[in-house]
Amino acid sequence: MPAFYFVAPPSPSPVAAGPAALPYRALARGAVLDRLGSWHPAVSQERLILLASVFFALVSNGPFWRASYALHPGNLLFGLALSGLLITANAVVLSLLVWRWSAKPLLTVLFFSTALAVHYMSTYGVYMDADMVRNVLQTDARESRELITPGLILPLLVHAVLPTLAVWRVRIVPRRMIRTAWVRPLFIVGLLVVGAGSVLLASADVASMLRNHREIKYLATPLNYLVGLEQNLRSNSPIKRAPKTPIAQDAKAAPRAPGARPRLLVLVVGETVRAQNWGLNGYRRHTTPELAQIGVVNFPDMHSCGTSTEVSVPCMFSRLGRRHYDEKEIRSEQSLLNVLDGVGIRTLWRDNQSGCKGVCEGTAFESLADAKDPGLCADGRCMDEVLLKGLAEQVRLTPGDRVVVLHQLGNHGPSYFQRYPGNFRTFTPPCENPELGNCPREQIVNAYDNAVLYTDHFLARAVHELQAMDDYDTALIYVSDHGESLGEKGLYLHGVPYAIAPAEQTSVPMVMWFSRHFALDRGLDTRCLAERARQRTDHDVLFSSVLGLLQVATSAYDPAQDVFASCVTPKARA
Repeated sequence: MPAFYFVAPPSPSPVAAGPAALPYRALARGAVLDRLGSWHPAVSQERLILLASVFFALVSNGPFWRASYALHPGNLLFGLALSGLLITANAVVLSLLVWRWSAKPLLTVLFFSTALAVHYMSTYGVYMDADMVRNVLQTDARESRELITPGLILPLLVHAVLPTLAVWRVRIVPRRMIRTAWVRPLFIVGLLVVGAGSVLLASADVASMLRNHREIKYLATPLNYLVGLEQNLRSNSPIKRAPKTPIAQDAKAAPRAPGARPRLLVLVVGETVRAQNWGLNGYRRHTTPELAQIGVVNFPDMHSCGTSTEVSVPCMFSRLGRRHYDEKEIRSEQSLLNVLDGVGIRTLWRDNQSGCKGVCEGTAFESLADAKDPGLCADGRCMDEVLLKGLAEQVRLTPGDRVVVLHQLGNHGPSYFQRYPGNFRTFTPPCENPELGNCPREQIVNAYDNAVLYTDHFLARAVHELQAMDDYDTALIYVSDHGESLGEKGLYLHGVPYAIAPAEQTSVPMVMWFSRHFALDRGLDTRCLAERARQRTDHDVLFSSVLGLLQVATSAYDPAQDVFASCVTPKARA
């Protein structure tokens, strides 16, 4: 039987045969690319605002939906009501900001800002209120670098890059200004009607959420950070500079006895150390072994004025404190340091962080965050012991009583593992990933406790430095600015609004040490002070306690807030 063979004709080359000979898939792919290249849909300003609002509400609000829907799981009407309310709120705000000439660049900024906000709220459980916005505005380049991790790639792609590409492909229909003048108000009125109608679907549940869980509004992006930004621009915040109002102008320092040695008080402002992990407070780990050997007065029931540095530091150096808290007034007034400077007790702020938050304005300031000490500094960060370098020499440059503030880097997160030298890697294994959610909680606590252990060493070294300065009567007060969440209740870092903040973010350590000569000269009974330390205490005591300790008389002094008042001899008190 003869064999038959089928010989296929040679395939014509695409160049010779023309487009008709191209494979089908190549033709289809080319057609899609052509369509995308020619995709420039025309939209009105209002339609673009509405589309962006829907995207923000339904795609870029994961933390908001998780928190709100947990209150009424499975309630479809509640979900629809919140969707309508959130879309309306976004659209109304955008209607005031987005115009034909500003639409594309402004929406681009909002998409990228929202992507960052969503990522950090989801990763660390933070709330984007006005204080957190202020923290972001004051974040320096070193802190920012630590927060840029591979985990940012997907949020930026979904919440920023893709919607930005879409926005820049559309063509905004031009319109006369006179037409916009009546179309835009009508659009806003329509939005308000739709929003009100949406709320009626589950009015009782929505009202209950807004009344009993007000913190949820700080999870709604981009509204949360836009409102926070507006509040910062309107207030006396660090981004709005204004001269400070003088306080305690009647202040006078008590004269010292002839031949008395000058006093030196070192105030150490800690960073992000919480009371729960402080060894002297009875923590299961010995995180303060060196301080325990020295013998200090420990305050186990100490509470912060805020949950962030931007709030706590100005508050603790203010005459108002948390009792009479008024952010605008606190930021507009001079601080404790100005009062001391005014009576001749020269102050110096030495900083290993991101500044004094306005507290040292008008007084001496020295930043050591960019020091080049090869033994203590690397990759743009320095260990806290850099604050002790040349301290005695700096103090002696100015005669008389001195107050020096040492502002630590401390336990600043999320990179706790970078806050201590290698020889303090005691609790292992530590989490060495800034994305804390990717580490077991035990490892996060290990890294955090190692950083606390280094703070203990730093404070002990500071005491030894003061002991060596026998030409001064010396004392040290250490207090942390706020605490930290390490995964409890799904929260990390700090900055939760104070009204709902967990104890981990508001309970902080405070210790004091006095040289024998300082205590004798001041008539201070340290055993009495140790008894006083057992009582509940807060940041409010710092202002009057320092004035009382250094014998500065002023009407701004409050004896009820002076922890030393009841522990000095009658003669010293007089």
